[in-house]
Amino acid sequence: MIFKAVGEGRPYPDHGYVRVGQWADIAPRQVRLDELVTTKRTLDLDALLADDSTFFGDLFAHVVQWRGVLYLEDGLHRAVRSALHQRAVLHARVLVLPD
Repeated sequence: MIFKAVGEGRPYPDHGYVRVGQWADIAPRQVRLDELVTTKRTLDLDALLADDSTFFGDLFAHVVQWRGVLYLEDGLHRAVRSALHQRAVLHARVLVLPD
C-alpha cells in the first residue's frame, strides 16, 4: 500500500489557503507516503508524466494535518512519482489546522 488511505474530498474545514504564495510561508518537510490520506481518487496522467508539472505551481506537495491525520491536498502526481521511484517520503508543506 502506497498511502495510508485513499479518500474523496476534503474532510477538514476550509483553511483559506488558495494561492501558492500563501503556502510558500510554510517550510517544507519530509512526510512518509504511508502516513498520507489522499483527497482525490483519480490521477491525471498528464500531470504525472509532464516534465514541467511544477512550472506554474509549487515545487512541494500541500498537506493538511487535521485531527492527527495527514491529508494530501495537492501533489498526488508528485507522491505517485516518488512511489514509482521507490521513495518512501515526499517533501511537502504541511498546514496544521486546529482540532
